[in-house]
Amino acid sequence: MSDHLRIIDSWPEQKIGNHSIPGYRYTSREFFDKEWEGMWTKVWLLLGRASEIPNNGDWQMEPVGPEEILMVRQKEGGIKAFYNVCQHRGNPLVDTDKGSVLRRFVCKYHSWAYTPDGELNFAPDKEDFPEGNPCGKLRLQELACETFAGFIWINMNPACSSLREYLGPIWDDWHNRDIQSWTRTLANSMNLPCNWKVVLDNFNESYHVPTVHQGATPDTNRKKIRGNIDTYFKETQFDLSDEGHNRMVMKGGFGVGQMDQDGNVKEPLASQLRYWDLDPADFKGKPEATREALQQAKRSLGPARGYSHYDKVPDEQLTDAFHYTLFPNFAVSVWADGFHFLRARPHRSDPEQCVFDNWWYSSPASVESAQPTGTLGTGTVADVEKKWLQFPEDSIGPGIEDDVSVFVTQQRGFRSRGFKGVYLSNQENRIRRLHELVDDYIEGRLPAN
Repeated sequence: MSDHLRIIDSWPEQKIGNHSIPGYRYTSREFFDKEWEGMWTKVWLLLGRASEIPNNGDWQMEPVGPEEILMVRQKEGGIKAFYNVCQHRGNPLVDTDKGSVLRRFVCKYHSWAYTPDGELNFAPDKEDFPEGNPCGKLRLQELACETFAGFIWINMNPACSSLREYLGPIWDDWHNRDIQSWTRTLANSMNLPCNWKVVLDNFNESYHVPTVHQGATPDTNRKKIRGNIDTYFKETQFDLSDEGHNRMVMKGGFGVGQMDQDGNVKEPLASQLRYWDLDPADFKGKPEATREALQQAKRSLGPARGYSHYDKVPDEQLTDAFHYTLFPNFAVSVWADGFHFLRARPHRSDPEQCVFDNWWYSSPASVESAQPTGTLGTGTVADVEKKWLQFPEDSIGPGIEDDVSVFVTQQRGFRSRGFKGVYLSNQENRIRRLHELVDDYIEGRLPAN
């Protein structure tokens, strides 16, 4: 047994209430507005990617609800975030999602100009203002901004805690994986006709996986359903953090469900075994044995093949799926070499719409070798442009289109007066926790951190 092998520690036990989660939480404009003012403006939100704005003056802009956030690389190397709005008459400074300025952002309405650090340094007819020259008095409105795991995080609350305090145990969980060096190899985004919480509810549980993704029926023995990950709830580790974030650890990298009727290992697992110098024939009829064999092979061979982060993580993180939901709107499955990015942002004004991002990041070594990094396949593309999709004409991406179909029908069900509230299993406790925390923020009970 490897010296690195250890059981992943559980997070502290949490007390869960009995929130009924009525349908109006997904349809009501009044509740949507309370959520925005009480919660969205008080939390850390994952937005841009630091590597996509490498040079002084490079910028990204992302909308979140009614706000547009402008993230700008500074000449000393840091990143600042601003509301995308001119301080003169409220016109947005930029209209696209990324770009670069050599000297200044210039408002297209009256030519007011701002340097990348937010300073107003030009206003036409500056002598005509009764309160004096606005230059030197006005700046772009800045937000709290930090970087972690290569991503840019912002907070609209001027009195917010640090990002590290907010993330709690997730900070340490991700720190050794070198995610900041991983590149985006898939990027599909869509305007989705459902409330953002429909998306997060779904990714806060694996109860739906056998039915939605594996075709299970009432006659199916769910204990025997296996794919490249084991989603059976009695063999899954469910964790809830004090900070409100959640984790689900599922064993992966083994061949149950990836063998033919004669017990031979099928693709893509067969190729993965061969890449790590393992003979698929040695595992005929022994599907569970592939998991530990892959761990040992990756531990032994990985660093010399460029997988430098393998030396920093326990064996479980070389094969298993570590699925996180970060409050409020970000879900991610972290594999040995893949980072499945699932994010839902609220619509500008409609509670029954959201923006859904299905992206994939791959480690440098997996991109170089074109090896499978998780459920979405290989890291074969070094850089991709974000592709926007409209449901249902296009697919949001492998596997996720099944979820999206349910998102749309579930939103329709939440409008029914026949829906009186949820009836949840223990393995769905993370859903109830999400809604309880939303209410805590709305009612002013922010976490102590």
